Amino acid sequence: MGLDSKARCYSNWGDVAWSARIAGDDGREVYHKLGNADDFQDADDETVLSFPQAQQRARDLAKEAKARPKGRLVTVAEVTAHYLDWYREHRRAYPGTVATVNAHILPTWGNTLLIDITAPALRQWHEKLATQPARKRTGTNATKQAFREKAASADEKRARKSTANRILTVFKAILNRAFRDGMVSDDTAWRRVKPFENADEPVTRFLTTAESTRLINVCHPSFRSLVKAALFTGCRYGELARLSAADVNIDTGMIYLTPEAKSGKGRHVPLSADGLDFFESAIVGETGAEHVFLRADEEPWGKNHHVRLLKAACEQAHVEPAIGFHDLRHTYASLLAQAGADLLTISKLLGHADTRVTSRHYAHLCDKTLANAVRTLLPSFGHQSDNKVKDIGSRKI
Repeated sequence: MGLDSKARCYSNWGDVAWSARIAGDDGREVYHKLGNADDFQDADDETVLSFPQAQQRARDLAKEAKARPKGRLVTVAEVTAHYLDWYREHRRAYPGTVATVNAHILPTWGNTLLIDITAPALRQWHEKLATQPARKRTGTNATKQAFREKAASADEKRARKSTANRILTVFKAILNRAFRDGMVSDDTAWRRVKPFENADEPVTRFLTTAESTRLINVCHPSFRSLVKAALFTGCRYGELARLSAADVNIDTGMIYLTPEAKSGKGRHVPLSADGLDFFESAIVGETGAEHVFLRADEEPWGKNHHVRLLKAACEQAHVEPAIGFHDLRHTYASLLAQAGADLLTISKLLGHADTRVTSRHYAHLCDKTLANAVRTLLPSFGHQSDNKVKDIGSRKI
């Protein structure tokens, strides 16, 4: 295709840098900055390049351009569209992924050629994501994006790093798909960029039994049923919102969650005696595909219909800090863990694919089970008690 590449040095406001010129069949030339020259710093083969390193980088760019049909270089926007086409057919979190792409990736990277992506630029973007304030829900008629206050506490800063890691994961998934599908021949730049460490430590918020009771008592009657159902089952809001009378089996004492659940697999959730009594009352007069839970206006629960109701209930019940609906699911699992349920059991009840996610959130709550095991199962090894009574937890020895 008559493609030519050369490495050359030029001065840019006092800095000496290497640049590569890529020329195609149409006669157009595109210049790409490769990195700073090693005139004043030692080469590191990343941001500062020696002449041989610059030559190799230029050859890589030329090879990249040759690999494209008719010499056309692809942009991040193009490979993102390619990725989302695949994602729509193979994954379930499509709306959320599109929102992440449109909010954080395309505005910065959309017009960037894949061969121009560098590890330093990716790191800088990743770090900026972690320091900028979180976005707020903004109305459709708003002309400007609203933001929350800048993170101040250690936990708020950790949360921002965790968010930045999730966005980076999405971007790297897009780039990796492009690499696997032959749209780019080198993935070194983004492989060099690592997520923030110790940023994803879960902060699991759950209610005590007393808090749960107070919350239930102040809820609006229609919303109260939804809250009680979450505490009895550990189900997600969406799972309960679409639950039909046919999904409640009084004979087996279980409810069935349809495959539209987040995991993509249906599952059966057993009910306690009180939970069974609650659901039996909830479906009285309901049949088949009729929703078990409806709003006060007899319409099905939709996205975000619960947010203001839960916030108001938390204020009235003096639940501080206020919880989100997903924290009712955490409460269900946490109370089971504290009562002695093992992680595998909790994992299956929640519908997790394996125990890794379960362990991250609830392993520390199983300490009581571990302590009881040590106290009851470990032998004395011949130790003679001094006959003094000692309190260890709730057990006297």
